[in-house]
Amino acid sequence: MKRKSITFVIALVLISALLLASCANPTEAPAPAEPEAPVATEPPAAEEPAAEEPAATGGQLEVFSWWTGGGEAAGLDAMIAIWNEKYPDIEFVNAAVAGGAGSNAKAVLATRLSAGDPPDSWQGHAGQELIGAYVVAGQLEPLDELYAANGWYEIFPETLIPLISQDGHPYSVPVNIHRANVLWYNPKVLAEFNVAVPTDFASWITALEALKAAGMESPLALGEAWTEVHLFETVLLATVGPDAYNALWAGTGDWAAPEVTQAIENVKTLMTYVNTDYATLSWQDASKLVADGDAAFNVMGDWADGYFYGDVDGGNLGLTPLEDYAWMPVPGTQGVYQFLSDSFVLPVGAKNRDAAIKWLELCGSKEGQDAFNPVKGSIAARKDSDKSLYNVYLQSAMDDWAKDVVVGSLAHGVVANPSWATQITTDWGAFVINFDVAAFQEALVASCAALGPCGE
Repeated sequence: MKRKSITFVIALVLISALLLASCANPTEAPAPAEPEAPVATEPPAAEEPAAEEPAATGGQLEVFSWWTGGGEAAGLDAMIAIWNEKYPDIEFVNAAVAGGAGSNAKAVLATRLSAGDPPDSWQGHAGQELIGAYVVAGQLEPLDELYAANGWYEIFPETLIPLISQDGHPYSVPVNIHRANVLWYNPKVLAEFNVAVPTDFASWITALEALKAAGMESPLALGEAWTEVHLFETVLLATVGPDAYNALWAGTGDWAAPEVTQAIENVKTLMTYVNTDYATLSWQDASKLVADGDAAFNVMGDWADGYFYGDVDGGNLGLTPLEDYAWMPVPGTQGVYQFLSDSFVLPVGAKNRDAAIKWLELCGSKEGQDAFNPVKGSIAARKDSDKSLYNVYLQSAMDDWAKDVVVGSLAHGVVANPSWATQITTDWGAFVINFDVAAFQEALVASCAALGPCGE
């Protein structure tokens, strides 16, 4: 298969506000090149991680991220503390860039890469956000040997590996996992209106209709553009199922298929139940509509749990889980875990390559992930984390992560390269003007052919 060269790092800068907006404080969110391709290295039998080498004498490690505040900064600090204990002679240089929900960091990184001055490792969303720009540009090293040496082929879910790989080679180490396909709801509102928790897509529509008939003007809360695309991708998954969903992003599915038409019809129906001011609201604003009882439901990633549950002094709502708010997979996606992940990479030409490898080993370790994630408000990518360290929602997410089918998120960088994701967002913007289902589907077909894998 002949692959197009999609190397526009500039595209990352242009769309970073969309792809990274979900990572905004107070609780911050957030590759399948070919989701069904096998990894090149045969997964080894489960084994103990390789013995640690003695700490090197002197040197530095420069780690680049946009983690400068909130739970993300606290999580990074927890990992830095482990690093300083393990490698006291290797200075950790925290090169985090604040502002723009990551867009400023993306711009700085692009400039540094153009100048041939990469940091030793940098943060990005695992999947096509990294692969569709940096891997195809030859700027990242594959990590096959690191995965094999640390037993990660066994300890990360089997269905995750292809989503962060290109041509069978993994290119990033996920330090955390967030879930995109979560339906948050207010159980008190449902009880007040005698509405049952939905079990499938049809019963969700029934619940929305009952709430609207009872006088709730907008039972489904929605926010700005990236949250709209987030809603679309979860409804697409619910309608076509995980196998067909993966095939669409891999270029082996048919964007013109009747199932895709139905998915667009389904999301068009849902849009009749949303608040009319959605384009002006942040994801926190939309979540608060549910918390306040002005809406019953909201589709949002699981960083919303941190906003609902987190401390009021930190700008969160301080609610009680399963009383003031509750959750379930988006109806129709039960048994599927639509993921996104903050991850770290090994750049070609890293000045301190050995130290960077040690950092990636820490990022993928049980110790590192269990230090980072309870503070960040996410779960570990590993299947063997200490469950007692996590809150009630995160414990439920850990249970699902260990057993569910894993698929990637569009809005958060996993399944589509930056140029393709930008075009889908643009086409969605045209769709919500007049809700022309046929025109939107034709645009999806065209963008996959022009910018995705369908034209290969």
